[in-house]
Amino acid sequence: MKTLIENITVIFEDGTYKENIYVAYEDKVFTYIGDTAPEGQYDRKINGQGKIMIPGLYNCHTHTPMTHFRGMAEDLPLDRWLNEAIFPAEDKLCDESAAIGALLSCAEMISGGVVSMSDMYFFCPALAEAIGTTGIKANLSRSVVSFDENSDVTKDERVYEGVYLFENYNNSFDGRIKVDMSVHAEYSNTAHTCEYVASLAKKYNCGVQLHLSETEKEHNEGKARRGMTPTEFFEKTGMFDSRTTAAHCVWLEDKDIEIFAKHGVSAAHNPISNLKLGSGVMPLEKLVKAGVNVVLGTDGAASNNRLNVINEMNMTALLHRGVTGKADFPPVSSIVPMATINGAVSQGRVDCGRIKEGFRADFALIDTTFVHNIPSFSPVNTLIYTVYPTDVTMTVCDGVTLYENGEFKTIDVEKLSGDMKRFKF
Repeated sequence: MKTLIENITVIFEDGTYKENIYVAYEDKVFTYIGDTAPEGQYDRKINGQGKIMIPGLYNCHTHTPMTHFRGMAEDLPLDRWLNEAIFPAEDKLCDESAAIGALLSCAEMISGGVVSMSDMYFFCPALAEAIGTTGIKANLSRSVVSFDENSDVTKDERVYEGVYLFENYNNSFDGRIKVDMSVHAEYSNTAHTCEYVASLAKKYNCGVQLHLSETEKEHNEGKARRGMTPTEFFEKTGMFDSRTTAAHCVWLEDKDIEIFAKHGVSAAHNPISNLKLGSGVMPLEKLVKAGVNVVLGTDGAASNNRLNVINEMNMTALLHRGVTGKADFPPVSSIVPMATINGAVSQGRVDCGRIKEGFRADFALIDTTFVHNIPSFSPVNTLIYTVYPTDVTMTVCDGVTLYENGEFKTIDVEKLSGDMKRFKF
């Protein structure tokens, strides 16, 4: 199907924008972007007046089944939140409930302009099957934990599940589902497990997902336990020898940031989750100055409690002005790549993340005619500071409309709402 969007304001992945232009797409990719209407016939034409187009958003750290636990455990620090509430609840999950939770997460993200996510969890085959039906892109990973220094990692069921996931689902659903290897964190794994998982990532030429230095307690206890920072530990065990996305990165030291830059590690910033759990604030300015690829994530719905990358963009802009005392950091335009092209880079999706001819037609349309968006002196400023996620009117992934004017095209949200109520935690 050939589609033309007319007279649209486009915010590109680098934070620049152009007004009143024409964008066409067909068979998954953008085919035309220009100041004048292209020649030819189109199956559908969309009037872009009063709207802005943005590249599809990337949620680069989340745990989709955790929508079941939204609002369950509040006012707790991370270690108590995990051990007293979340871990016991997760023990009650099964393939079906995990898949249903993941579908609800996908619906929320799609309605907010997200076209791709990086997910770290278990029950992964069930998640792959469910998420694949929604039309969204996803880098899935089976999170590994290990505590027995004498265990045979080659016989670890968690590791096997990660391998099974890769061998059966990588590049499935027309390439939208990709599979990464994963270890949960430094504090929840042995060195030989990390080394083995790192070797698997090299063998399969895939990415790695992990949690890193989320809290001061985690960071300092890791140093005491190993004689090195968690970042140094992961470097030593080879985890950074593959394309790696490290979530949180709140308590990084200067030497850790140098290691990130050396190995091309992507740092997933989860500002709202980190604030809610009292974990702290990522040293964004230092990471940016070092040239580290910073991406945005929401974390799971249990700790955020929303899965809206637009909210994360807004919080990133506000939070670091307060922390640094600088009204111009980060520049508003620099937040757009964190939510778009940087995410595509972190996921290894070389033809995604940009509104450019030949790239995948992944985008969202946002209505700027609502009262809270008036007036608009700059579309980029409007996107970061005034737009609500509910202003998204259309989300398209690989040229397929997933959501338009409040209607989900690939998810039965009424049935999903009923399914969620069947499970008690």
